[in-house]
Amino acid sequence: MRHIAVFALLTACALADDSHYSFSRSVGSGYGTSYSIIGEGRIKAVRVWEIYSNYIYGFQLRYSDSGWAPVVGYVSGEPQELELFEGERIIQVSGKYTHYIQSLIFVTGNGRSLHVGEASGHSFNMYPTHPDAELRFLSGSVSGLPTSIQAHWAIFYTEITDN
Repeated sequence: MRHIAVFALLTACALADDSHYSFSRSVGSGYGTSYSIIGEGRIKAVRVWEIYSNYIYGFQLRYSDSGWAPVVGYVSGEPQELELFEGERIIQVSGKYTHYIQSLIFVTGNGRSLHVGEASGHSFNMYPTHPDAELRFLSGSVSGLPTSIQAHWAIFYTEITDN
């Protein structure tokens, strides 16, 4: 009888979970030093540098309240950049990886995307579990070039004030 009660409780908890926060599985070799790109406010832009149209050389996020976060990897040449419109949000991160991150694709809820790098290696596709969630920050590992990436998703709440 106790086992049935525990099973029923676990099932109810699992079904009631409408988690507003989720994270995607890390992809890549994971070799090197860990990083986290975190900022205040909503993500407003993404920059990505590539080397020889092959590897992702570095990337960077800009937040509405804290500006550009530090670059993960290296900066070389002109980056490819996606500036988000007001209210637009990143809802998918995809790409390819081997030992390093080969390509990155950032997709917005408006259907726009930024595609950088070489389409070779193992594919990955990251997206939130909640339909209203968006990309909040990235983490992973870097050894000169980015070696792994993981996306973290959450619903962005704006503070409502009465005047």
